[in-house]
Amino acid sequence: MNKQTSRRRFIQWLLATGGASLLGVAGAHHTDSHFDDDSKHHIVYQLNKADPKYISHILFSAGEMMRKYGDDIEIVIAVFAEGIHLLGKRPQRPIPRELQQKASSLAAYGVAFHACGNTLKSVHWSKNDLLYFAKEVPIGVDDIMQLQEKGFTYIAW
Repeated sequence: MNKQTSRRRFIQWLLATGGASLLGVAGAHHTDSHFDDDSKHHIVYQLNKADPKYISHILFSAGEMMRKYGDDIEIVIAVFAEGIHLLGKRPQRPIPRELQQKASSLAAYGVAFHACGNTLKSVHWSKNDLLYFAKEVPIGVDDIMQLQEKGFTYIAW
């Protein structure tokens, strides 16, 4: 088994068992994706609600896509409106810590979390109020549009 296959199997096992959440807050501090610009697949999820069940579905779906495509997919989760509380160090909405740990685990494996700058202004937050892996973008909807123009598939529910 080569190094790449071994790494993918480890990631699949870690995500499947929930063990990746152990990497959570103590994980690597990066906001860049590990994916190559030439990944075959590109997807952007809209996350704009603070409902834990809704957030859980999106994070689960992103994890499933990682398990299926490994390094051959680039995933962005565009977070704005009430969904911004998922990325807050001190969320003002009831966001279970487990969901923040799942997001952190996904980020450790290259899933990018883009936080809308306009939403941050509306809740009076700055970059310092966000979890380490969140990347601020000026306008969340503009970010989604630009990603679509680059060929990303847009998913919302």
